[in-house]
Formats: sequence, structure tokens, C-alpha cells
Amino acid sequence: MAQHTSVDPTKRIQELTHLYGARDVSVAALLCDGHNPHAIAYRVIDEDLSSVDVTYGELREKSERLAAGFRSLGVKPGDRVATLMGKSVEYLVTLLAIWRLGAVHVPLFTAFAAPAVAVRLKGSAAKLVVSDGRQLSKLAQTEKMPEFPVRIVSTANQTGSGIVSFDELLSSHSSGMVPAALGGEAPIIHIYTSGTTGIPKAVVVPARAIASFRAYAEFGLGLRPDDTYWCAADPGWAYGLYLGVIGSLATGIRSIFYRGGFSAEATIAILRRDGVTNFAAAPTVYRAMMSAAIPAGGGLKLRCASSAGEPLTPEINEWAVSTLGAPVHDHYGQTEAGMLINNHHHPALRRPLKVGSMGQAMPGWRAVILEEYRDELASVGTYGRVAFEVNESPLVWFSGYYDDPAKSAERFAGNGRWYLTGDTGRVDEDGYYYFSARDDDVIIMAGYRIGPLEVESVILSHPDVLQCAVIGAPDVTRGEVLEAFVVLKTPDSAIAAKAVDIQQWVKKRYAAHAYPRVVHFVDDLPKTPSGKIQRAILRQKRCSELLITSHLSSRK
Repeated sequence: MAQHTSVDPTKRIQELTHLYGARDVSVAALLCDGHNPHAIAYRVIDEDLSSVDVTYGELREKSERLAAGFRSLGVKPGDRVATLMGKSVEYLVTLLAIWRLGAVHVPLFTAFAAPAVAVRLKGSAAKLVVSDGRQLSKLAQTEKMPEFPVRIVSTANQTGSGIVSFDELLSSHSSGMVPAALGGEAPIIHIYTSGTTGIPKAVVVPARAIASFRAYAEFGLGLRPDDTYWCAADPGWAYGLYLGVIGSLATGIRSIFYRGGFSAEATIAILRRDGVTNFAAAPTVYRAMMSAAIPAGGGLKLRCASSAGEPLTPEINEWAVSTLGAPVHDHYGQTEAGMLINNHHHPALRRPLKVGSMGQAMPGWRAVILEEYRDELASVGTYGRVAFEVNESPLVWFSGYYDDPAKSAERFAGNGRWYLTGDTGRVDEDGYYYFSARDDDVIIMAGYRIGPLEVESVILSHPDVLQCAVIGAPDVTRGEVLEAFVVLKTPDSAIAAKAVDIQQWVKKRYAAHAYPRVVHFVDDLPKTPSGKIQRAILRQKRCSELLITSHLSSRK
């Protein structure tokens, strides 16, 4: 793994694209078989903090047998195999068995209800589902679930119509299967986006995309051979799968899987007891730890802390440096691309952190800001569309959504010259990029373009605020006005006074014109299964309320 300050990033990207893009590349061989069989791949930790270690040799032997079992059930290269599983040794074995056979993994988030599971099984035409016992009820045959012969393999060893025991399948087949070598263009993942509206879009990930995931592991996360790495993201979603599993297996690093639900106490305990040196999690994880006010104390070995999934707000780093002993580096990426812009940890790319910046473009990607309505480069400091030059980005692997040419076309501009992220932002004179908002989240008030994140960051710094979301509500005079939805840390009966206090807080710490005209106090905020706030739902609900109010007023 490259970690020297003298490393040539361009040369390293060439090495990785050649390695994972080769015609005879074998995913299972590179992610598992090529590593020291005695080295620990993962420590899987239960909710009571008991743990079990699994080596690369054990993963190879078990995944060879399971792959043979899948083949006996009729699974062929290119077939879709879904997983409805929590973090476990069985999950890791299943992934490697899928890729050893040359099949394609369909991740299903365990918090999904049955209808969401059905949508993804139907859309991917999955031939097999591997499920934990507690998830089996979601696969019960209903009018929404695809008609079987979709076969089910259960780790709970429950058998029945269409259900096969995981352990029996493993024990009834021998090891020694030669891993499929289908090349860099062969699909390995069929994943669905976590968009806030509409039917989720399918992204098919080829083997050569691993070059991008590994580049991030090396440059973005700064993983070293002596690291103990813990990515707290769920592998049912892109970051947890791409970087918590594939990025880890690609580097051969020792990693942590925690099976329990989030707990600030457990997180600190694991960081300390297991000597975690490299930690990655969403800002909500850091914020929850900060709100719990649990002193980390001594014993932490944390060298690198990273954040992805949503923009990082400034107050987190003030806490992290004093409590965790390391600043949190903000990183930016997408399901369709992997990670794109980072505050890199690698010593050859590490630069001073700038408050509010998600960093610089990762090697292998050429980032630009395009003007809002024209396919031309925006000037430095001007907000516009965050995009990437396709021909100058050797790590590009996304070419469009599965079976959706209309949506695919929306992601490219300039006759395919630029890949559009769908986000807005700006770049400063030093090449630091700043996220503003999703395209449909930008608020235009009296001619001012306001990114909700900037206002949210200020509100979140208020000592009484736990969560918040800012939207643009229709206004006759200004076009739109800012309104905030706020979750308080402690309920407060003096709501009117608290609203005024928050408004003044924004005026003083951000801008006099960009304060929320209305502050709504709520118990919770709507989020996607991956934890992103769904501003679109709040906006739609508020527009409906205002429409009803306007209608009633006109009848008086």
C-alpha cells in the first residue's frame, strides 16, 4: 500500500486501473486469495462486545464451499444474488462466494420493509437471496414479492418451501473452486440509490470500479498496513459496501464489524479496547457521540477520522480534536462514482483543513464547477454545478443507470464531456471545494441563492439544537423564504422565545437576510434509510399547509 510522501498519485492511479481493469481480473482472488491466509481480515463484535476474528484463509475456504453450493442451486456468472443480512462472518463469506462464482451482489438494507425489498428483488431479477433468520418474514410470498423460483438461503438454518440452510449448503460442498476471472468490465454489484424522491435508480458496478475504491482507501482514508480500520457505515448502502468492505478487502487491512445498534458508549469502548487507528462514520455518528458528552479519556490510538454521507458541520471538529485526539476529515462521494473529493489523509496529499470545505478532488478525478444554466466553467468562488471531466478522470466507471436511459442522460452534459453530480457548490482559489446543496434544495429568496446547509450548520451550532433542516417555503413577495425544522436536545415550553433566539443566532453568525422566517419545532426529521434528511418531504408538506391556509383565507 502506497503511504510514502514521495508517491506519485498519477502513477498509482495508472497501476490501480491496470490491475482492476485487466481482461482476466478475478475479484475473489484480489480481495481474498492474494492476502496472507493467517492475517485477520475482520473482527466481528457483538452488541455485548464479545468478538470473533476471521482470517483471510478462513474466508477463502468457506467462500469456496459456499460458491460451490450456490452453483448447485443454479446460480451462474452474471446472475444476481441478494443479501438481506447484518454484519457477520456469514455476510463476508457470502459476498466472496458471490464474486468467486462470477455472480453479482444486490445489497438489501436490513431496515427495509418488505415492499422496499420487493422493489429491488424485482428490479434486479435476483435469482437467490441470502437472509438472516430475523429478516425472513420480509421474504414471505405476497402479491408484492417476486414469484419464486427466487431461492432463499437462511443463516438461521430454517428450511421449508424454497428455503435452504446456509450451514447445510456450506457443509455439503468441498473447497477448491477456482475463482471466476471475468475481467474489469464484468458486473459485481447491482445497487440502488437512496434518492429522496421517486423510484430508486439501479447502478451496476463493474470490477474495474474497485480501482476507485482502493484509491480512496489509500489516498482519502490514508490506510496503512498497520492500521485497525473501522467503517461504521452499513454495507447495505454504497459507502459501507464500497469502502467498509471492498476497500478494506482490497488493501488486506484488519477491520472491525460491529453488529450492534449505535451506542456512544459502545463506540468509545471499541475504539479504545480494539485499538482502532482509522475510523470512518457519518456526521450523525460523531454528533451523537458529542451530544452524549462521554469523555473519551485515555487509551485511544486514533490516527485518522473521516466523515462521509452528509456535509460535516464545524462544531464536530472542535469536539473531535479535544475528545478523540484527531480532527475529522470531510469526504464527498456518490453511489454512482464512489468517493470524489476529500480532505485526504495520505501524507502526500494532506493539506490544512478549511472550515466547511469537503477538500480537493481525489487523484483520478478532475473536478469542475459548471455554470448553473450553461455548460461552461464557472468562475472561482461562484456557486454552480459540481461536475467531473470524464475524459480527464481515469477512475470514472458509471455510464448510466440500469435500464433507464432517460435518467442516465440527465447525469451527463456537453455531449458526455461532464458527469453531473446533481449537487451545487463552489471552489476557491486554492482548489478547495464547498458543498452547497442538491440542485432541488437551493433556496432563491429575493434574488439571493442560499444553500440550506450553510444555514443548517449555523443552527446546529446553537447549544440547544440537536438536529435541523432548512427549506424554502413559497412567499408572494420574496419568491421563497427560509423556514427551519428543529429538533431540540431538551423540550422547551418557551417555544416562541426559543424561535426568536435561533433566528437571532443565525442573523449574528451567518447573515441578516438569511435567517429562518419561521422555526418549526418537531420531534424528529424525515430521513432516508441511509440517514440523509429528506428536505423534499418537509418542503412538500409545508407547501400543502400554506396552500390550505391560503384557500381558507380567500373564502373569508
